[in-house]
Amino acid sequence: MIARGAGPGPGTAPAVGAPGVPPAGKYLASSVAGAAKILVVGPLGVGKTTLIGTVSEIEPLFTEAAMTQAGARVDTVVDSGKTTTTVALDFGRLTIDGDLVLYLFGTPGQQRFLPAWRDLAKGALGALALVDTRDLTASFDALGNLEDLDLPFAVAVNVFPGSPLHDPDDLRAALDLLPGTPLVLCDARDESSSIRALIALVSHLIHVATEPS
Repeated sequence: MIARGAGPGPGTAPAVGAPGVPPAGKYLASSVAGAAKILVVGPLGVGKTTLIGTVSEIEPLFTEAAMTQAGARVDTVVDSGKTTTTVALDFGRLTIDGDLVLYLFGTPGQQRFLPAWRDLAKGALGALALVDTRDLTASFDALGNLEDLDLPFAVAVNVFPGSPLHDPDDLRAALDLLPGTPLVLCDARDESSSIRALIALVSHLIHVATEPS
């Protein structure tokens, strides 16, 4: 079983809702000292919209459209009950520890939306890539796009009911991940789990930024 991603220290969790951090406020707290644009990427139906809706402290923006028979010929999704898909972006905001704001941009999952995907990547510091062990191959395009953009990322395995569990080394090999790329478990429906995945990404971005060249 994959160990859950750790944040800056054991048991560390962002002080969402702490004094000075309005959990659903419209405006940023006065304590905020920095902000980062983060992409949330992955194939169709992997849980990007769910994760952003779960953690966002503001009313999230979704651009969902009904899936059509025409799209069904080119869109592959593991969840046969999925009826909508993101066609532009998802957007949410999360304040971590009272002083760092993450602006979360969810990308469309289909490769045909790659031009919009690349536009969303402009100015991003990193990405959280969601994968589904029921169809790992569906994640290859998103991971390849991140590598092409030279954008640091962490991988979060979104746990669906009935998802097969794999040894983390086997998953790393299957996804062709570099040794330093974080790999964590995540339940996109659970706030704490999703926030821990984002903390793993932020910790990785800090490490990449401060690593001697």
